[in-house]
Amino acid sequence: MDAEVGGKFIPSEEFVLQKHAAFFDRNHDGVVYPWETFQGFRAIGCGIALSTVAAIFINIGLSGSTRPGKFPNPLFPIEIKNIHLGKHGSDSGSYDTEGRFVPEKFEEMFRKHAHTYPDALTSDELNELLKANRVPKDFAGWIGALSEWKILYLIAKDENGLLYKDKVRAVYDGTLFEQMEKEHSASKKNV
Repeated sequence: MDAEVGGKFIPSEEFVLQKHAAFFDRNHDGVVYPWETFQGFRAIGCGIALSTVAAIFINIGLSGSTRPGKFPNPLFPIEIKNIHLGKHGSDSGSYDTEGRFVPEKFEEMFRKHAHTYPDALTSDELNELLKANRVPKDFAGWIGALSEWKILYLIAKDENGLLYKDKVRAVYDGTLFEQMEKEHSASKKNV
């Protein structure tokens, strides 16, 4: 499970969805507020508009489900230890209900939908993946999946419009954002 060391929240190694979300916990207290989500998106090089929309959408969408039984909070905090409770339908199944990574489901995405290149998705193949994963009448899940995947495609595709398997894997295990932050920080120093 997760732990707290020296007042800092440490995400679980087993429940990688926590590691994915913990990047946005800029002060490492186990809670992600909209301004931290905004700061996280800016840290990986996203513009102000995308960072703002993402912070609002993500925090409003996940706050209530990650804070079960608690009175609604107008600051829309997300509790990382409960991030698995924010898992929506119409997804790839690459996280199980507890937030653990499911390698078989991850590989299945590329086996079924990566037609042009076995280790990358084009924009059309990504749309096919989203359509194939839709659960009937799960409108919230459709919106959640569409938003997540389109943002990932926007920030992680290469110059040829390919979203490579290693980038997708890195977003699932929580390392992509850290890598992107280092790259963005280094590029700012070189300017």
